Amino acid sequence: MSRKVLIVMDYDFEKESKRPLMMKIIREIFIWALEIAGVILLAYFIVNYTVEKTDMVGVSMEGTLFDGESIIINKFSYRFIDPKRFDVIVFKQSGKEHSYYNIKRIIGLPGETLQFKDGNIYINDTILEEPMNVEPMINYGLAVEPITLEENEYFVLGDNRNNSEDSRFASIGNIRREEIIGKAFIRLSPFNFIDKLNLRQEIIDEESKR
Repeated sequence: MSRKVLIVMDYDFEKESKRPLMMKIIREIFIWALEIAGVILLAYFIVNYTVEKTDMVGVSMEGTLFDGESIIINKFSYRFIDPKRFDVIVFKQSGKEHSYYNIKRIIGLPGETLQFKDGNIYINDTILEEPMNVEPMINYGLAVEPITLEENEYFVLGDNRNNSEDSRFASIGNIRREEIIGKAFIRLSPFNFIDKLNLRQEIIDEESKR
């Protein structure tokens, strides 16, 4: 006489049905984490390598920028090109009296020799014609004698020439390339490009004819 054996399989069908749902949740958490990491990396890149907001402190750039005005720094362009004469730059010097962002205009470029005399700025013994509206300097500071810039140095002045602490004085001195944060690009309010501010009328007329 044959016997039939009944085999009962203990299989959790409910657990199996939940597996696709769990995989979907894990996949969504993973994608969400990647998106958050991407946003953090993008924000870090923008703040450290492209643009940054800062405020003008003090009166040294009056005529162009005034105390408390907010500006946008272009930190990206100087990674590909060198600063140019008359660029308004933002820099930060370590080991100096001031550790905050400073804003001045480039007058002397690497390798040049500057001297201030007879009410003029001389670059390599040639009088510099400036496109901005600035008052004649009363105090020439260190530049009363010729100053020759090294290959990574820039000489900066404030546009408010008679009320500016800049490269004429030992407290600031020449600005090294690595101390430059970026170019002062945009004034936020009232909105304008900084290189369009405080230009002499004849320069404005010339640009309007182009």
